[in-house]
Amino acid sequence: MKRLVKAVAIFLFISVSIFCNKTSFISSPDASVSFSSDTLHFDTVFTTTGSVTQSFKIFNLNDQKLRLSEVKLMGGTSSAFKINVDGTPGVGFTNIELQPNDSIYVFVSVSINPNTASLPFIVSDSVQVNYNGNTGYIQLQAYGQNANFFRNRRITKDSTWKNDLPFVILEGIAVDSNITLTIEKGCKVYSHTNAPFIVNGTLKVNGEAAENARVTFSGDRLDPDYRALPAAWPGLFFTETSHNNILNYTVITNAYQGIISLLGISTIPKITLNQCIIDNVYDAGIISVASSIKATNCLISNCGNNISIAGGGIYSFTHCTVATYGNLFIAHKNPVLYVSNGYQNQLGPLLDARFTNCIFYGEGGIAENEVVIDKKGTPTANEFKIRFENVLYKNKVNDVDSYFVNPLKNQPPLFDSIDIGRRIFNFRLQPASRAVNSGLTATGVTVDLDGKLRDTKPDIGCFEY
Repeated sequence: MKRLVKAVAIFLFISVSIFCNKTSFISSPDASVSFSSDTLHFDTVFTTTGSVTQSFKIFNLNDQKLRLSEVKLMGGTSSAFKINVDGTPGVGFTNIELQPNDSIYVFVSVSINPNTASLPFIVSDSVQVNYNGNTGYIQLQAYGQNANFFRNRRITKDSTWKNDLPFVILEGIAVDSNITLTIEKGCKVYSHTNAPFIVNGTLKVNGEAAENARVTFSGDRLDPDYRALPAAWPGLFFTETSHNNILNYTVITNAYQGIISLLGISTIPKITLNQCIIDNVYDAGIISVASSIKATNCLISNCGNNISIAGGGIYSFTHCTVATYGNLFIAHKNPVLYVSNGYQNQLGPLLDARFTNCIFYGEGGIAENEVVIDKKGTPTANEFKIRFENVLYKNKVNDVDSYFVNPLKNQPPLFDSIDIGRRIFNFRLQPASRAVNSGLTATGVTVDLDGKLRDTKPDIGCFEY
């Protein structure tokens, strides 16, 4: 009898221990927790004030109970988002119990007036989940304005974008080979931070001279703290198969890299830039590797590298202003123009580059030479041709002077107004500038970047005084 009582006691002890172990809370930081989603995208294109609700689940993957010490909406009561945890609305919740191998729902709603122009195109927030010393986040993203939205999209047939609503690119867009995308005057294209604009085919941009008729590419954050930041989006990438691209009156701003042109040496330019502005670009305004570009009346300003040409190619820059002033966002460490026939220890087949009536100038940094020519190997005269004609440039050394005809060396361009602290950069010319009336006349260029007629004695740079 005593043995039976003892056996029953042991059995009850083991049973109670197992039961208690299974129903106690797991406290290890290695507790296994997962979320049904790491990001909620609210893809509804809002046309009036509206509310959309989505949800995600928090899973306890353990054989013991789990206590979530906190679940909270990081934006608090001022957020456009609202959350509801397991049926209870609020902005913050503590000590939420999850049974073993169980889950709870978190409902998220968003209410936005998309006609508020001061909103960014993407309104963001996050839900923070804390447990056992760990922190996890679920990102929330909703559209803040009416627009045409493209998420991770391929353009597979000839298409035209018209100026009805802005275009917002999320996660990237690609124009297929042998396909043409035409963008009409006045269009505004906003790309998210992870959204490159890749052209495998052809891009035609039909901007016009009036400010509201130009086509703009920039980042999608329009709120004051972000709208002036460089590297807000990746940039325009023209791949090896891309050809016959023409950009008229186009503004490219706040990118990580403005234009990248890869491979495609031809007497027919791979990219033609007419009256374009590339500004406030973190890495490089134009990067070209063994390619061909024709640029007229273009302003490439305040970039980490304004123009970087490598691997040779065929280039023509006429009446362009290429200038950088070191500022809070862009450190002026590199020349505004770098030209080489080599790339990664390889020589391009030829380099034929002509720069006419251009300005190459910079201040406020450590760059002493604004024009650097890096000649690789021993190319023949026909394989390495560079000519600068009627160009104003700043250089401390003289090793490139032989490439210049009728230069204005180390002459201040006397731009209209530069105020770095207030971010005022007006690259038009003052009347006393040496660049006024100093351009080569036989260029066939009859207007400037503003669409203004040039006179019989054209000025150097993209603006006619």
